[in-house]
Amino acid sequence: MAVKTLTRVILGALVGAVASYIVFLAVLAFPHCQNQVIYLNRVSLTWFQDVSIPEQWGFLHNQVSSFSLNTQDGETLQAWHILPLGLYQKHEHRLSEEQPGQRKEITTSISFQLLHDDPEALLVLYFHGAAGTLGSGWRPPSYRAMSAAAPDNIHTVAIDYRGFGASTGTPSEQGLLTDAVTLTEWALEVAGIPASRIVLFGQSLGTAVAISLAHHLATRPDPVLFSGMVLVAPMVDVKMLTATYRIAGVVPILGPVARFPRILAWLNTFIRDKWSSKDKMVEFVHICEQLEGNHSKYYIAILHAEDDYDVPWFHSELLFWQAVNASQSHGTSPEALDGKTQLTKIPLGAAGWAMNQKTRRGVIKKHILKHGFHDKIMSYPIVSLEVLNAFRLASNGA
Repeated sequence: MAVKTLTRVILGALVGAVASYIVFLAVLAFPHCQNQVIYLNRVSLTWFQDVSIPEQWGFLHNQVSSFSLNTQDGETLQAWHILPLGLYQKHEHRLSEEQPGQRKEITTSISFQLLHDDPEALLVLYFHGAAGTLGSGWRPPSYRAMSAAAPDNIHTVAIDYRGFGASTGTPSEQGLLTDAVTLTEWALEVAGIPASRIVLFGQSLGTAVAISLAHHLATRPDPVLFSGMVLVAPMVDVKMLTATYRIAGVVPILGPVARFPRILAWLNTFIRDKWSSKDKMVEFVHICEQLEGNHSKYYIAILHAEDDYDVPWFHSELLFWQAVNASQSHGTSPEALDGKTQLTKIPLGAAGWAMNQKTRRGVIKKHILKHGFHDKIMSYPIVSLEVLNAFRLASNGA
């Protein structure tokens, strides 16, 4: 009798678990619920902290100017302009006397003038990953890494996308692209920094935003090409991410469904925001390879850690292959590229390995690190080095 009762309890628990999982999958079909899974924008990770006071994250007094940007579709984005440390030191006295707090008019600030008036100023447009705000996790140390290799002239401007932190609105693929375009237009038209002195940096979701932005501007009748892109822990697209993503690196969200490709493919038809970085990367490289002139050079650096349990590093492998394949007039099979990788791989010992592919018009690089997880890698020296390389190699004719 006890055995039968135990069996019924176990069966009931299994049926309940299966039913709950089916309900969970059904809920994911709704766009609002998808948003929370893809963007996690309601998870601020900076509770009880005011992003208009960057000093809370260890920055020097007025080293970071907090201001807002207005998008064409009526949203307001929170932004930070981070001065490089060497430049800050030269103007520390002036900056210490400036009124702190959220800037109503950023163009009157000392930091903006240092950016706008310097013909050698370099600018990183920074696109962060899902969840959190400008001040969450490893992002503040990452901002410092942007200028670590050239602390006198590499500025960084980062934004919270719509629906994140103090920014208004609700996130969507088109919406985040609009946010990125808004930041770019501010950099080009207000700050007066030409695209040849701008590098795009993205991490995780931010890589999809950066690639989408580069693709969008390259496809204009009068193409706009940046000095380069540095992509950390990129994803191929949302469909592949859903099949491989694990919560905290342990619990696979769609692991059970991924065993049945047809069911997974059917569920993927409900995905609204696809973020197909692979396809946009291919088109971007195609366009760059066909353009001529000194400003048609491009530079792409892809970095990923082997111990990244959020976005597995084979996403970078696939993205790298797609980019290299797009640069070849007759294409390259995965097998052929893999063989070439083994021949030209640069071993870096405990730091991992790298590969550089020089194309007709540019350079495509990948670094696979042994360590770094999903976020910590953003503060590593390799990031500082690749940001500097993106500026120098492009300006020297990559």
